[in-house]
Amino acid sequence: MDLSGRVALVTGGSGVLGEALARAFAAEGTSVALTYVGERSHAEEVAASLPGGTSAAFHLDQSDAEMVAAVVAEVVARYGRLDILVNNAAWNWWVPFPDLDAMTPEIWDRIHDTNLRGPFLLSRAAAPALKEAKGRIVNIASIAALGPGGSSIAYATSKAGLVHLTRCLAVALAPDVAVNCVAPGMIAGSRMVSRYPESILRAVPERALLGRPGTAEDMAEQVLAFCRSDSVTGQVVAIDGGQTRAAN
Repeated sequence: MDLSGRVALVTGGSGVLGEALARAFAAEGTSVALTYVGERSHAEEVAASLPGGTSAAFHLDQSDAEMVAAVVAEVVARYGRLDILVNNAAWNWWVPFPDLDAMTPEIWDRIHDTNLRGPFLLSRAAAPALKEAKGRIVNIASIAALGPGGSSIAYATSKAGLVHLTRCLAVALAPDVAVNCVAPGMIAGSRMVSRYPESILRAVPERALLGRPGTAEDMAEQVLAFCRSDSVTGQVVAIDGGQTRAAN
């Protein structure tokens, strides 16, 4: 896929990775529709700073099915098409695995509603436009999906579900839409990482084979590679400096 002249819907556009994704797409000549929940000013600043003057920010609670359908419809109406969906928005909260009592049903539901239900709702709503465009979906999971780790059991299982949702959607939307997944390690400066204990953060470079985790720009480049490819679907790539391989 030639990315020039395309339209990409990127959720979680006010975060570190969302911004990196938006800038990477815009540099390729793609119009970017960014979504945000609470960081309106930053999302709008990012959209306004992108080249081309065609990008915009949209408020979205992706756990709300009606709002998801309305925002996708608004994006398609504004741009006349939708070629790419990047399910990047997510939520986490630090709860140590052994502390099952602290993993309340409310925390569990919020994490799964945002991290798994939301991407499904967005993919479902965007499917007609993406099929027409022979488009792409890229889901942003986590290396916590590949083994028992991460900020909580709820986060790990939500991201594991997102990995399998990727594979299921690749079947459901074939042959029109390619669906792939990036599984990042920790991304410096992100809100998610800010919720991790300092001891965990210090240990990450030591566990990575390359001595450092992946950067937001690394993730964005892999997302673009998935979007460009015409022959890859149902795949998951970890971008973590070799952290998961070292653990094996």
